[in-house]
Amino acid sequence: MPVFAVFLAHGPAWLPGAPLEAQPDWPGHARFMDSLVGQGAVALGGPLEGAEEALLIMRSPSAEAIERLLAADPWRHLGLLQIRAITPWTLRLGALPPHPQP
Repeated sequence: MPVFAVFLAHGPAWLPGAPLEAQPDWPGHARFMDSLVGQGAVALGGPLEGAEEALLIMRSPSAEAIERLLAADPWRHLGLLQIRAITPWTLRLGALPPHPQP
């Protein structure tokens, strides 16, 4: 399955200076992201240090499928995160964690 680098930027509702766990509906966002990992859609992810962005490495048939999948994130609805870019990624070094079996 194709792999994509997904860059998420802080949205207008982000609380500057507050840690992730203090942002509104952290538990809902964390559950949502954990479910994407469990499905095998997200292989790696986390905030980029010193930037107002996060990076997800995702397996997906298309960028459009990623947009549809991430539309259900509670933080998207609250204006805390927005998609900045979805870019196809060719992994040349190392390996992603294995895709979970259904």
